[in-house]
Amino acid sequence: MTQMGFAGRVAIVTGAGGGLGRAHALELARRGAKVVVNDLGGSLDGSGSSSTAAGRVVEEIEALGGHAVANHDSVATPAGGQAIVDAAIEAFGRIDILVNNAGILRDKAFHKMDAQMFDAVIDVHLKGAFYVTQPAFTLMRAQGYGRIVNTTSASGLYGNFGQANYGAAKAGLLGLTRVLAIEGESHGIKVNAIAPIASTRMTTDLLGNLSDTASPEAVSPVVAYLAHEDCSVNGHVYSVAGGRVARIFVAETVGAVLADLTPEGIRDHLARIEDTDGYLVPGSLSEATSIIGAALGAGVLDPEPV
Repeated sequence: MTQMGFAGRVAIVTGAGGGLGRAHALELARRGAKVVVNDLGGSLDGSGSSSTAAGRVVEEIEALGGHAVANHDSVATPAGGQAIVDAAIEAFGRIDILVNNAGILRDKAFHKMDAQMFDAVIDVHLKGAFYVTQPAFTLMRAQGYGRIVNTTSASGLYGNFGQANYGAAKAGLLGLTRVLAIEGESHGIKVNAIAPIASTRMTTDLLGNLSDTASPEAVSPVVAYLAHEDCSVNGHVYSVAGGRVARIFVAETVGAVLADLTPEGIRDHLARIEDTDGYLVPGSLSEATSIIGAALGAGVLDPEPV
């Protein structure tokens, strides 16, 4: 079996001072990648900063014989995102891989959540991914190669009490992943996402017995595959925990075409509308509109990108 190595590749891993990000950075470095270890060094809610977390991971990588540099810029501003990418270019001359992992938590029941709590989480998870990805994507597009791995969550895909801000941000990352996968495909860029469950400081009180088996290190091999040039998938999302890997996908039922669409008709045909037998998995907006057009018995023009 040929090992999947990363010799000559340069990776950025955000939020890599501990937990999942640290495990990802170490896995890529062990396999030969040069790594920018980004971490602001803040607390779980995003407050404060420290240079020690990223520095410790760099020391670990160097002790393994690898190459890494620490970066302490925040992902939550355009300038910070650009500075993180600039750090890779300055240290190693290129950027091949971006793992968007940085995150914070500010959980609260929705009726008690204020705008600042909502904005802070969106700023780091969703806008942070945008701020780092855009300059990296631009460089990848010019060189004709790149791999981007985003970190979504079951909280955004399925919902979780007290995490309206976190769930909204993580659901947004799913949309970002799908769009960038389409835009990057013709330029050698593949963009995928993971929805990991692992025992970290963000999940200490949530996993129960699962925390014994769901280590961060049990997630990173999936990241390494998605970051490798041999990766054959694009725009996919994977649930990863404790050695289990499963694809998550967005589907729609075959549905029903109602000649006389009324609230009463919805009520009377709801079972058929929600019947999951023979579900469909559109790969893009144009595929979704084609499916609808076929169901309605009329052609639908593919929308042109703006």
